[in-house]
Amino acid sequence: MKRLNTEWGELESLVLSDMSEGFISNLTIQRQYFPNDDDQVGAAKALMRLQDTYKLDTNVIASGDLPGTSSMGALKSALTVDDCYDLGKVAYSEADYFHTELWMSQALRQLEEGQESAAIDAVTILDYLSYSIYQQGELERALDFTKQLLKLDSTHQRANGNLKYFEYQLAKQRKVEEAGKEEEEKVGREKREAGIKGERGTADYLPERRKYEQLCRGEGIKMTPRRQSRMFCRYFDNNRHPKYVIGPVKEEDEWDRPHILRYHDIVSDTEMELVKQLAKPRLRRATISNPITGVLETAHYRISKSAWLTSYEHQVVEKINQRIEDITGLDVSTAEELQVANYGVGGQYEPHFDFGRKDEPDAFKELGTGNRVATWLLYMSNVSSGGATVFTDVGAAVWPKKGSAVFWYNLFPSGEGDYRTRHAACPVLVGNKWGESSCCSQSLQEKTVGRCEGPVQTAVVLVRLDGGQGSGSGSGFRQAVAGRVVPSPAASEAAQQDVHGDLHRGEDLGLGGTLLRVHLHQVHRRQQPWAERRGWGRHTTMGLKTPRRRLR
Repeated sequence: MKRLNTEWGELESLVLSDMSEGFISNLTIQRQYFPNDDDQVGAAKALMRLQDTYKLDTNVIASGDLPGTSSMGALKSALTVDDCYDLGKVAYSEADYFHTELWMSQALRQLEEGQESAAIDAVTILDYLSYSIYQQGELERALDFTKQLLKLDSTHQRANGNLKYFEYQLAKQRKVEEAGKEEEEKVGREKREAGIKGERGTADYLPERRKYEQLCRGEGIKMTPRRQSRMFCRYFDNNRHPKYVIGPVKEEDEWDRPHILRYHDIVSDTEMELVKQLAKPRLRRATISNPITGVLETAHYRISKSAWLTSYEHQVVEKINQRIEDITGLDVSTAEELQVANYGVGGQYEPHFDFGRKDEPDAFKELGTGNRVATWLLYMSNVSSGGATVFTDVGAAVWPKKGSAVFWYNLFPSGEGDYRTRHAACPVLVGNKWGESSCCSQSLQEKTVGRCEGPVQTAVVLVRLDGGQGSGSGSGFRQAVAGRVVPSPAASEAAQQDVHGDLHRGEDLGLGGTLLRVHLHQVHRRQQPWAERRGWGRHTTMGLKTPRRRLR
């Protein structure tokens, strides 16, 4: 009775109900997570960017036989005629006629090989091809493609008009050539030769751009054997830091000038996965700091997604920050929040500085930090192909290795920027690149980097190395100028250590002088220059009185 009376009625209602409304509603909710037109155009531009950077032939990309995919059959994906046509159309809409020609030619080639397309025909492709080649100054080839088009469709209105125009322009050009001026045709041949090699014409590239792409391909500067002999791997305990006396970290010299270090196995897989999970929900298009206004904004030369994590959000973030401080000796309490970046297809960050230059006083205004003393970059994934961090000024390339971090100083002891640290993140060709960076700001690093500001910057103080105090000249003294302690000519043999310090205005003693504090950091001469040290030695504080002339 119950089954026929109640349950049968429920079944009848279920059969008669219209499920389309629920389906459409669910689809609308999910649609917001689907890629949109901007995403598709961005992916097309990324493929062309990869093509330029890694000198990839269109046929290699279309077949899916990319470097780094030999052992990853599942990652291979061939492009159809429609895909190649769409890539050419995106390039055309950007007035990039070089890539328009490459991809329309590939689409035509695949059509001629027998691939089918329901939406695209040879006439449409030839129309784009002839115009893009004309825009590159190659009239003869543009005329040939127009004639091919008219063989397929003799009534094509635009092609008939172009045929007359191209013939007129070609006759005019031949007259110029007969007069001995062949420069335009020469330029056209050069562009064509560059196109065969999968490159742009030479006029399109700046020297730095070319060097950047060479480094991304692994064609960087090779160190001389003498320089290589000074590069070491070592166990580093940061001057017997309590945390690393028993378990020191593995440190490797990646480059000497500027000094770039890599620390291996800094974080565990569990910690990296936790950081990724924290970052994923808040990943947004990465921004750059406007050098004039200091406002954060997106830029075409930085293609990635990033998220910012603070130490109070999760203990793993606090642990990583503390680890950075323990290893580098820098105070991370004034550092920017931990930035997690994800570089997907074609993701890159073109050559840039991490520090603000003199003409950019408000570079980090919106971030609320000082200038960036140093950069710590942690790799949280391996990349099958591409994704290197390259230093365009010196020719160094650092390749991603999961769980390792690279570290370098952006500023000299004087506070001036080190222009050798100009670097870039190469496009990811195959794989997915996760990175985590922390930039230590200058706000509370003055003692560490030995920089002085204000009136004391030009002070001259003589410091006795035996722990005494006074002013004057003689054996055993060193002279501090502009916040840096340098050896005096008459320094004793016992004082032949590298000593540096910073000067800070102290309280007025009421005796016509000013108390200065000098923080001395003793570093052995055989070690790296103090500005490139990761940790610092013994700290000594001594009180000094300057001459009666007050510092202004």
